[in-house]
Amino acid sequence: MTAPPPRKPAEHVERALCVLAHPDDVDFGSAGTVATWTAAGTEVTYCIVTDGDAGGFDDTPRDRMGPLRREEQRAAAAAVGVTDVRFLGYPDGRLELTLDLRRDISRVIRQVRPQRVLTSSPERFYERIGASHPDHMTVGESTLRAVYPDARNPFAFPELLADEGLEAWTVAEVWLGASPRADHAVDVTDVVELKFAALKSHVSQVAHVEDLEGWLTGWMAQTARRFGLPEGRLAEAFHVVHTA
Repeated sequence: MTAPPPRKPAEHVERALCVLAHPDDVDFGSAGTVATWTAAGTEVTYCIVTDGDAGGFDDTPRDRMGPLRREEQRAAAAAVGVTDVRFLGYPDGRLELTLDLRRDISRVIRQVRPQRVLTSSPERFYERIGASHPDHMTVGESTLRAVYPDARNPFAFPELLADEGLEAWTVAEVWLGASPRADHAVDVTDVVELKFAALKSHVSQVAHVEDLEGWLTGWMAQTARRFGLPEGRLAEAFHVVHTA
């Protein structure tokens, strides 16, 4: 038998949900892609699992870092057309794969009812170990478990339906960032200035980085070449998993 052709992601969805561990995670890997979605009319929601209170490079007091990073993430989101930004408030650097985290992500999925979810890969990327922060992998695995089976199963976390009236919801596709098996690239050349603006909103994280735009451009140009895009184009890459 001939194998069926590989499935492609939907050309357009009405709603997308991005679930990431820390403020700035979505912007480093996906802000250009998000900008293309919002420009096409997709409603995008961010769900940030921690406040990023263990991040930073200077002597900002720890009790100020979390609130500061929330504000930076809201500003970064606005730069790419996202106004719905939610924080779960888990401790930065100490995420574990728990039923509570699965329930909390499932709640947001049922609230937003997205056709597409973007999250981090649960696989360790040995060639790019920096992408495989334990929080990133934990959020990726927790989100996949929330997508299947939790959010779609009315008998999983029954309190979400009984107490909060949140009906089960099936997500059609999941996009995994920083994946060692990326199979889909998004050309972000025409929106790259929006990505730069989003990242520069994270002053507490990137103000010390020399030539941030040059570094990002080189990274995205390499991704574009790897996926066969014309010379001079810039891209972000994902592993797209069909989950419906």
